[in-house]
Order: sequence, then structure tokens, then C-alpha cells
Amino acid sequence: MSSLVLSLFVVNPIFGEEVKAEKVKKTEEIPEVIVTATRVEIPVEVAPASVNVVTKKKIELKAPKTIDEALNDVFGVFIRRGKGLMDTLFAITLRGIPEQKRTLILMDGVILNNPYTGSVKMGGYYPEDLERIEVVKGPFSSLYGGYAMGGVVQFITKMPEKREILLKTGYGSSWKRGKAMDDLRRIYISYGDKLFDKLSIFLSYGGQWTNGYPSDFNVQTTKPPTGIIGYKETLTREGKKAYLIGDKGDNTWWDDGITIKAQYEFTKDTKLRLTFMRNRYNYDYDASHTYIFNATTGAPVWGYGRVRENTFLPGGGGRIQNTYSSGFESKLFKDIVMKLNLSYLNVEEDWYITTLSNATRTGCIGSPSACGYVSNTPSEAYMVDIQFSLPIFSNQIITFGGSYRHGHAHTKGKYLRNWRDRESITTLKYESKGKDRTYAVFFQDEIMLLNNLTLYISFRQDWWKTYDGYVNDVGKKGYPIEYPSHSASSFSPKFGLVYKPFESTILRGSIGKAFRPPTVYELYRTWTSTATGITYAGNPYLDPETVISWDIGVEQKLWKGARVSLTYFENYMRDLIYRKTVNATYQELVNVGKAESRGVEFEFEQKLDKWLRFFTNFTYTDSEIKENKAKPETVGKRLTYTPLWMANIGLEFEKSKFQAFLIGRYVDKWYVNDDNSDKVKNVYGSYDEYFVVDGRISYQVSKFAKLSFEVDNIFNRKYYQYYKAPERQWFLEFSLKF
Repeated sequence: MSSLVLSLFVVNPIFGEEVKAEKVKKTEEIPEVIVTATRVEIPVEVAPASVNVVTKKKIELKAPKTIDEALNDVFGVFIRRGKGLMDTLFAITLRGIPEQKRTLILMDGVILNNPYTGSVKMGGYYPEDLERIEVVKGPFSSLYGGYAMGGVVQFITKMPEKREILLKTGYGSSWKRGKAMDDLRRIYISYGDKLFDKLSIFLSYGGQWTNGYPSDFNVQTTKPPTGIIGYKETLTREGKKAYLIGDKGDNTWWDDGITIKAQYEFTKDTKLRLTFMRNRYNYDYDASHTYIFNATTGAPVWGYGRVRENTFLPGGGGRIQNTYSSGFESKLFKDIVMKLNLSYLNVEEDWYITTLSNATRTGCIGSPSACGYVSNTPSEAYMVDIQFSLPIFSNQIITFGGSYRHGHAHTKGKYLRNWRDRESITTLKYESKGKDRTYAVFFQDEIMLLNNLTLYISFRQDWWKTYDGYVNDVGKKGYPIEYPSHSASSFSPKFGLVYKPFESTILRGSIGKAFRPPTVYELYRTWTSTATGITYAGNPYLDPETVISWDIGVEQKLWKGARVSLTYFENYMRDLIYRKTVNATYQELVNVGKAESRGVEFEFEQKLDKWLRFFTNFTYTDSEIKENKAKPETVGKRLTYTPLWMANIGLEFEKSKFQAFLIGRYVDKWYVNDDNSDKVKNVYGSYDEYFVVDGRISYQVSKFAKLSFEVDNIFNRKYYQYYKAPERQWFLEFSLKF
């Protein structure tokens, strides 16, 4: 079907001059096809959306340490990663739609957004496994269902056509010790082959370790008393006077990942693919540091007044995730292509430790209920997806199918005798759990109205249900609670037009609706604070959030090697979920929010011959909360997690045995408080604007060997992304490829 779909476009004037399919496959200059935009392969230039494809060649040139880092120069994409590898709360968001739970992330068609919070944990995935990354911006619930409010990012892994062996090892550290990731060690090995012209296999293992740096500080609003010295006066991000009294130690990290992938081609049209991935990470902190001392004796001070020693003590955490997936593709009745995908996402463990008031550097004083606890949330997600594609007449291709997804998450918090020992568990502190399931059918019609005008019509109907909700905050009044089931449905249409009035000009426009179902956490996670007595309640009756978005754009080829693109977009969000204060001791989540965002995406690139590429792009996003009955003072404020400006400028060089990459990245200040009260910059907890420059140079030592050196944050920009962001750091890598 992919060859049939391509043939309808490639031989048509809408794509300019005819290009033989064989030549299209071989070209590396521009990624010629994209799957995610329509669920079938089509040429990139006729995709009914603003799309970007990061090719294997580009990934190899940049050599990112994490798979999301490969996207940090793509316009319209906001990567939130505040402290390098160690950031477990990282996010990829698109088009001014805030938070990870509103952008869908796929890996070979498998949904990575977890059913508990909708977040995505990327630790243990390796960029070297990837064939390409596809980014489609705008609402895509019409094809993919929930989470796809801002768009879809799909990571597509390799499937080799010949024998490939890759070995990489590297070491790097901060330019000045303790200011960025110290002692970063990295290894990667992979083997791929195609046997008997039928069986393709790919095996890989990657691992990386770092001693980290002190990224998390102890900042208190209570001033140390007379007789204590060494503290530094500072401010909170809201502008209140505060005092820096220490840091929580070097934030260490390790992760690793295994990929096993096989594909068997029964015929050229019938294939079976099986994949297993196991990804793990673990983070911790070494010895904390106090900056305050007794003025008389010089002895270190670890607490004063109500400031306890545990405020210096962060807990560690970790995660293990297994992904099992299979895909079957075959051609039926000559022209109908059927694709069946099955997947099982199993999070064995997802845990973190929280210290309580009696925790000390060596362990605990007194009852375990005042020492610390470990919270663990194993979860599962099953998915079945089937689709059929076939041509209708000579100018249409329809794609239709259905999907089913079931998710389950179960959280338990247990007290610890010693917060430093995860296995020293005692009694249950809290428990929450819940399940959800979604059935859906979808349909898409691609209609070539004229030789240079294509219409895309798609829609999807989702039926969503949540059930078996349960929460127990042990020993608190009113617990345990069993919640009733709740169901909802969502109809998500989308329309797109692609018009090519001239050989070098492409116009696009689209409008669509998307939704996000509430997560298990939002529905069922209810707990009561021991310190304040306030109950923070989930709400089993929450409805899905929705957005209606439209965009219009132009892509224009200029002189030789030059291209410019410009897109304008608007988003109208409804039923946003906010926390409402019911009374002095009770807060709950409710659907009350309305918001709008609008913006411009711009990109210019100039290729000079085959060895040099210059590019620059920017994204402007103006956002505003229009209604919030739960918190009226936020109306008129900017959306959280949404920078006003983002921009990139860079050079790519490849000639003879040398390769080089240089990029400057700018991100404007953004807010995490919905009333935008966090205006203070350059303090712990703030989210600062920054401009950083990264560079990498590689030399092909021999036919098989390559040596690379890179420096991140070349000009040593100092800023905060809640945590203290990494300063200048370097990395040296050696690779062998056969």
C-alpha cells in the first residue's frame, strides 16, 4: 500500500517533477515520507499538518544523550528538561498546549503516556536505536484518540536491511567540577542483520552513569537565628525573602536499555514484527552539604527552629519498564492493506522515597511514621489497533479501523524504618488504584480534488470508561473510599487542505478537535496532609478536556538550497482540569478552565552545496486563561509551562572526514504558578529565560572508527529550570561501525 499511496502523489504535478521511487528511497537530503500524519506513508510535502522529520543522519550528527534531545532544535517543540539526564519530570509539548499529558508520545506505534498521570519517562531509551523521529503538530485525536491535543511525536526504531555493528564508548564531565554532570560514562553496542533475505534482526544495549552535581538546594523562608553564619539571603520565585542554607548532595544517575527486534517477510507485502524493550533508571543523592555553621564553635548546623535535618535529605527513586509489541502487515485482495498492532506496556516499578521530620543523615530517630516512606506505582497498558487502507477510484485513499486500550495503575505508599533503605518497609501509609478502558473507531479519506489540491477528512469516535477506583489514606477519617465507575465519549473530526499553486510553493490549512481523558491520578488519588489537615481530592466524575485548533501555513522554496516556512495557529481549550478550594480543609479537581493560545512558527534554511546547512527558526506563542471558576484570579494570565518565545540558530557541516554541529537555543521565561506570581528570575525554583550554545565535532579516523568531541553550554550560561541547570560540560566519544 505504501508504494501505491506514494505513486498517486509522486507521479502527479502536485509534487513537481517526477522522481523514480528508487531514487526517492536513496535520497538522504530531505525525508521523503511520513507515516504519523495520516497513518500511511505519504510524501512529507503533502502532509496535512505542520510536520518535522528528524532523520537517522541528523541524529548521528547531533549524537544526543537522550531521545528527546534530538528534538531540541525543532520549531514548535518545547523540551522541558531542567537538570540533564537526572530530570524525571521532563516533558515534550507542542503548539502552546501545556504539560506532557496533552501531547501524545509513541514508540513504534506504542503509546508511552502512562495511564497513571499521562506523563512519559524517557530514562533508558537510546537515540542510537532510532531510524527517525516524526513530529506532527496540531490536534490529532481524529486518528490517535486521547492525549493528542498539541500533536503527536513518534519515535521509530531501526530495522536493518544489511549487517550493521555499532560500538560506542565515551566519557565526559563538567568544565568546573560540581557545576554539571560529573564523570558521565556511556556505552552502546548494537548488532543488526538481514538473514536469508527474509529475517531482519536488531539487538542493542546502552548504559550511562554519572556522579551528577548538586542541582537541588535547601532554601528556607525562616531566617537562621543569631549565632548561625554561612547562609545566603535570596528570594523565592514569588519574591518573598528566603535563605539558602545548603544543598541536597550530588544528584547521581544511571540508566540502561535493551532492545530486541525481529521482522520476518513472508512475501514483499506480508510482514510480522516482534519487539521487546526493557528500560531502567535509578537516581539518588550522595552526602548533603550544609552551608551554615555555629559562629562560636564552627560546627556544622543541620537544623534550627522548625527547620529540621530532613530538609537537607532528598530520597532516591527508580523505574523499570518492559514493552512488548507486535505488528502484522499484509495485502488483502490485491489493493487492501491491513495493519494489526498489539502491545503490552508493563511498568514493573516506579518508585521514589520521601523523607519525613525525624529523618537524619544516618537513618531515622523514632517511629517509622515520622522517618520516611516509599511510594511505588506499578502500571499496565494493553493496546490493540487495526487499520485497513485502500484506494477508491483513481483519486482517493481511505483508511479506517479501530482500537482498544486498557490501563491500570496501583499506588502504595509504605513507611520505612530507615529512609536510606528502600527494603525496610513497615506499615501501609496510603493506597490508590483505578482502571480505564477506551474503545474507538476511526476513518480518514484522502481526496485529490485537483492535480495540485488534496483534501483530508478524518474523524474518530472514542468511548472511555473508568472503574474500580479506590483510595485509602490509612488512619484518616473518611477512608477508605471506593469510587463508582464513570464513562464519557468524544467525537474528534479534522479537515485539512494541501494546495500547490506553483512548483516551489505549498499552502496548508487544517481545523480539528482533540481531547484528553482524565488520568487515574486525577480521578482517584485523594490524600490528606498531616501538616495542614487539607484533603486534596481526586474526582471520579471528571470529564475529558477538549481543544479546537486551526492553522494555516506556507512553505516556499527560494533560490537554490533555500527554503522558508511560516505557520499561524490558534487553540481554544475547554473543560481544563483545575483544583478548586471547596472549604478551608477540602480541595478537589474540577472541569472549569477555558484557555486560548495563538502563535507563529517560522523556519528558514539555506543549504550550501552538500556540505553545509544553515538554519534558524522561532516559535511565538501568546496564551491566556479565559475562565477559571476554581481560581478567578488566574483569568487573563498566561498558561503555565508555555514560553512566549523560543528560537534556534545553527550550522551543520559535513565534508571529507569531518562533521560538525553548532546550535544556539533560546527559551523565554515561563510560569509554573497559574496566577503567574513566580516572576523572580535566577533563584532556586524559578524558570528562567536562557540562551545556550552547544557544539560537536567529529573526525573519521578510519573506515570504521570515528572520534567525537562536544561541549554543551559553551558560554557557561547560568540559569535555573526549577533546579540549577547544568553549566559548561564536555564529552569525548569513540565509535566503531562495521
